[in-house]
Amino acid sequence: MNNNMDKKATFTIQIQFTRNATWQGTISWLEGEKTQSFRSELEMLKLMSEAVYSDEEEKLKDW
Repeated sequence: MNNNMDKKATFTIQIQFTRNATWQGTISWLEGEKTQSFRSELEMLKLMSEAVYSDEEEKLKDW
């Protein structure tokens, strides 16, 4: 079984704008102590997925 299935993450999301039918804002990953801007819901979800499913040794690409 993959250990990432049990991994949990906490995010704080601040929506600053809604343009072009999508959200723009910032997302803070509390466990990773990092904050990143995003330009769309898809980009926000990608950041969340990367935080949860990346290996501990693997460097996070976008964070």
